[in-house]
Amino acid sequence: MSEITVGTRGATEVHPTAIVHPEAVLGEGVVVGPWALIGPRVHVGDGTEIGPRVLVERDTHIGEDCRVANGAVLGSDPQDLKFKGEQTTLEVGDRTVVREFATLNRGTSASGRTMVGSDCLLMAYSHVAHDCEIGNHVVLANSVNMAGHVVIEDWAIVGGLTPIHQFVRIGAHAFIGGGSRIPQDIPPYCRAAGSPPRLYGLNSVGLERRGFSEEVRKALKQAYRILFQSNENLSRALDRVDEQVAGLPQVRHLVEFVRGSERGVTV
Repeated sequence: MSEITVGTRGATEVHPTAIVHPEAVLGEGVVVGPWALIGPRVHVGDGTEIGPRVLVERDTHIGEDCRVANGAVLGSDPQDLKFKGEQTTLEVGDRTVVREFATLNRGTSASGRTMVGSDCLLMAYSHVAHDCEIGNHVVLANSVNMAGHVVIEDWAIVGGLTPIHQFVRIGAHAFIGGGSRIPQDIPPYCRAAGSPPRLYGLNSVGLERRGFSEEVRKALKQAYRILFQSNENLSRALDRVDEQVAGLPQVRHLVEFVRGSERGVTV
């Protein structure tokens, strides 16, 4: 390894076989492994490790203390026929892990960027397409494949081998079983699985592990029963939740998510 800078985070080290574009900026304590390629207008935050054979193509911001494993590709062109070479970006937060051969594309002119939050785990062969927005603490298991413009909120977990249709939203703290096919929105705090998918109640184990109070969990359970297990149509069920349960912010988020769905909600 050759040292470039030494700061409070330690030496920045670039392997002699790696290529770093002159317009790229590497923070303190960054390590760039063998045969990695870092392109123009790339910023790599302090303490991040770029593994061997990683390609960070261009116009990408990677936060601090991230780990990018062998063969991953970040900041590549969108796989969208409407893309005409406009300058767009990929933004990755802090402490996110990108495992082997995952691919993360930049945005298109539709939003200008693709975003991945902090403290995420993107397992091997997962794909984050153009203009997607991934929140914080999200887990994508092996070979999750997202189409463009997908939104995944904080703390959601998506099981392996799951394709997600373009413009789908997956709500906060949702859990999706592996091998599912997701053509419609998945409500927050819920479990879903299947092809086509269906809901299987609240993500109760996840909510308890993350410190949701018994009061909140009971309110969400009541809201779930009204919305998805009653005989009323969804519009009337949403009104009932507003009248009976919606005093808590988590329940309000569930109601607003369902009301705002454009592709329809999985039930």
